Amino acid sequence: MTNSTSTTPTPAVRAGRREWTALGVLMLPLLLVSMDVSVLYFAIPAISADLEPSGTQQLWIFDIYAFVLAGLLMTMGSLGDRIGRRRLLLIGAAAFGTASLVAAYANSAETLIAARAVLGIGGATLMPSTMALVRTMFTDPAQRAKAIGLWSGVMTAGIALGSVLSGVLVQYFWWGSVFLVNLPAMALLLVIGPVLLPESKDPEPGRFDWPSVPLSMAAVLPVIYGLKEITSRGWHPQYVVSITLGLLFAALFVHRQRTAASPMISPALFRGHGFAPAVALNLVSAFGMLGSAFFTTQYLQSVLDKSAMEAALWALLPSVPIGMAAPMATALVQKGVDRAHVVTAGFVVAACGYGLLSQAGTDSMWLVLAACGVLASGIVMVLSQMTDLALGSAPVERAGAASSLLETGTEFGGALGMAVLGSIGTAVYRHDIPASAPAPAHETLGGALAVAGQLPGRAGDALALVAREAFTDGMRAAAIAGAVLLAGAAALAALTLRKVTAGEE
Repeated sequence: MTNSTSTTPTPAVRAGRREWTALGVLMLPLLLVSMDVSVLYFAIPAISADLEPSGTQQLWIFDIYAFVLAGLLMTMGSLGDRIGRRRLLLIGAAAFGTASLVAAYANSAETLIAARAVLGIGGATLMPSTMALVRTMFTDPAQRAKAIGLWSGVMTAGIALGSVLSGVLVQYFWWGSVFLVNLPAMALLLVIGPVLLPESKDPEPGRFDWPSVPLSMAAVLPVIYGLKEITSRGWHPQYVVSITLGLLFAALFVHRQRTAASPMISPALFRGHGFAPAVALNLVSAFGMLGSAFFTTQYLQSVLDKSAMEAALWALLPSVPIGMAAPMATALVQKGVDRAHVVTAGFVVAACGYGLLSQAGTDSMWLVLAACGVLASGIVMVLSQMTDLALGSAPVERAGAASSLLETGTEFGGALGMAVLGSIGTAVYRHDIPASAPAPAHETLGGALAVAGQLPGRAGDALALVAREAFTDGMRAAAIAGAVLLAGAAALAALTLRKVTAGEE
């Protein structure tokens, strides 16, 4: 087995106005790709009324983007290292813009599903390419840390903004407008990108490992699918089988990477100083972030009885402290605070956010919003530092592969967080619902409220009250579990990063 990983460090040259302007250009596709994860939240009802998709088609309209994105991240990261990250970024931007146009004017569910799949392909090229280009443009460690802090903040903000933007656009325009907002940014990237963005790639990449492409998708997709279905439908055997099958293919994929002459993901990456701990802790961070989202969005809408638009607007409030978290973490590290201490503190802050959430009642909007802000701020502190550590320890020529591994870990961690914490909350909810309640009330809070609306007078009000209290009990139980997990992650970070940060000094 041969690897072309270079051991010669790239000289640290301070970035100038050109590089910072280029970073601003890179933020556009990143913002839109992260927004597209949630941009259909409020558009689905209008799409359903217009295109009349079946139940299965509606699920695919919503889910196919994230599935394709997750399945192709490693492939596209490795491909960018070989053909050039800027080239792949521009190809992805063209595909993303074209698919957005097709999706906006889709006249059938099948066309919209196909367009969303192409959007996922484009997204899979854009995300690792933007991160890899940040790594190649900012070779000075201090500047790279600031750039990655901005990158982390934009990605987190995009997910929150996507749902709000879709609500505003659908209210004043038609549902296709949620896709048309992508076009100006992608057009700008295609025009300015070739001028401002440098081309970079692995000078000795070896042959592209085609067998690893289906292996990587077979490893990722069944696990993501199984975890997602467990979150919404419970621990049915077919979903456990799906996860098991994905893990078997993951083992085959790892074996392939260890034995192939030119692997898609070089095992040498994990020998980089701090890379493996960064990937692992990044996954735990995503677990904590998205695990809470399963509850808080439902809490605002179904427990507090807010409209979808009201809930989305209130959910923007916690993003205010999030925007300051990554720059603050970067500033602390650059002032000499040990990175291990900053990451540990980030996990402790996030655990405190879960602790606040565990105290919520059925009328605790401000407490829940504060908990979300504290939790997300702590997680973003960790994410920014782990991204910087992983990219800084990876050779420049393998920046695309390193970026794709981080993003794939984020997808896994988010799906796992929603499955595990969602299952804990669901178990408590079902335990608290009276046995005499109608069957739909035992499944979800939404089902209980729908049944309650059909019952006369006090019977309906009583069921709704019990269901809301049961859901809140489940949220509190999941929050306690999340707090324990993140407290454990804080201890793990303190132990594993101590040697890493000692090597940085």
